[in-house]
Amino acid sequence: MADNKLQQQIEFITEIDKLKSVFRRTKILDNSRYENDAEHSWHFAMMALILKEHANDPDIDILKVMKIGLIHDIVEIDAGDTFIYDDSLKENKYKNERAAAERIFGLLPSEQRDEMISLWEEYERQDTSEAKFAMALDRLGPVMQNHNNQGHAWRVNNVPADKVLALNSRIDNGSKPLWEYAKGLIEDAIAKGYIK
Repeated sequence: MADNKLQQQIEFITEIDKLKSVFRRTKILDNSRYENDAEHSWHFAMMALILKEHANDPDIDILKVMKIGLIHDIVEIDAGDTFIYDDSLKENKYKNERAAAERIFGLLPSEQRDEMISLWEEYERQDTSEAKFAMALDRLGPVMQNHNNQGHAWRVNNVPADKVLALNSRIDNGSKPLWEYAKGLIEDAIAKGYIK
């Protein structure tokens, strides 16, 4: 039988497999199906690796950004995916996600639990270069997906153009070049009628 630490780690790894069953409101680039949270987290981590040079902070700790990318949505196993454009879901978002973080990361040995909760909280606070770049990547992916699939999530949820621009403008806090790119995609989507 595995020792207690290994058993806790295996229980956590088994639990987070559920992330593959949490579906987001955004379709994958080929528009064939909705993306799940595990795919989103993997894509986020790859974007961090590839786009590091575009961070506002040239000394950014990219491994930390990748860790944030891999863990930031694990709480959605319990709390569900909160569509960023749905204001009605935001009221209890932090409370529900915090409880989920305590439960899910609480499966880990204390040192790893504390690191995961700390990274999750850092992302939520948005008070470091790493958290801000992570947010930039987290927002850029769905903008790219929506642009590629004719604004699917924006259209079916009746999200107005000004809200898309306002909520995604936070990309600028982590990466000015990525915000310019995202803003160009959004403006193109508006011009093409993908967003009202």
